[in-house]
Amino acid sequence: MSRGPRLDEERRRLMASAYLSGAGRYDRVRPGYPAAVADWLIPEHARRVADIGAGTGLFTSLLTGRGLEVTAVDPSEDMLTVLTARLPQIPVLLGTAEHSLLPAASMDLLTLAQAWHWCDHPAALREAGRVLRPGGRLALVWNQLDVSLPWVHRLSRIMHAGDVFSPAYRPDFGGAFGPAEELLVHWTQDLAVADVVDLARSRSYYQRASALLRERVDSNLLWYLTEYLAFSSDAVIRVPYYTHAWRASLR
Repeated sequence: MSRGPRLDEERRRLMASAYLSGAGRYDRVRPGYPAAVADWLIPEHARRVADIGAGTGLFTSLLTGRGLEVTAVDPSEDMLTVLTARLPQIPVLLGTAEHSLLPAASMDLLTLAQAWHWCDHPAALREAGRVLRPGGRLALVWNQLDVSLPWVHRLSRIMHAGDVFSPAYRPDFGGAFGPAEELLVHWTQDLAVADVVDLARSRSYYQRASALLRERVDSNLLWYLTEYLAFSSDAVIRVPYYTHAWRASLR
């Protein structure tokens, strides 16, 4: 089985702490998700769902449009403030995948969008087993820049994008869950040149970097986009992504 990178607990917490602020920029430039991914993940008879690591609600908003009772869980008050402004009807909890504060056997579906790489996987799986009803579904989703294209690969390196899973990665859901199924969707996000720079600024590497390193990233990105790739300063760039989704049901 192909595995993603493993972070020790201290480093994972340190890197994730970058997302305790900066929610407005994150919400504006981070990609959303194809609607077909949400449709594929939701069980036919699901009623109650929790979006874990919900952030500003980029994936939560897809769930709310499908007649579900949705709860958003995230450790960042800043992120949840943006989510609440977008989705005022959604209850929120300050929690994590390992400690969600959700009642036992209360959910038909748990979703983690762009959050699995921050988790302690065994602890998150135990919590999912506690919170899901028998037969309930755990769903994992992440967006990644499509670095199979050489210009995107170089862009990601300049941005220190930190996309952490290769296309061959297969999450291990553990013995409490049945066989995992996967979905891969290729799509694009349109961003202005300035927004591509802000996309880099929304990454944990940038937010934790020194002022000198931040200035270097900004300068290198602007050179790459406007000189090497010759986009005009007011151009809109079609940035290729793929969304990888996984689902498995509690036995």
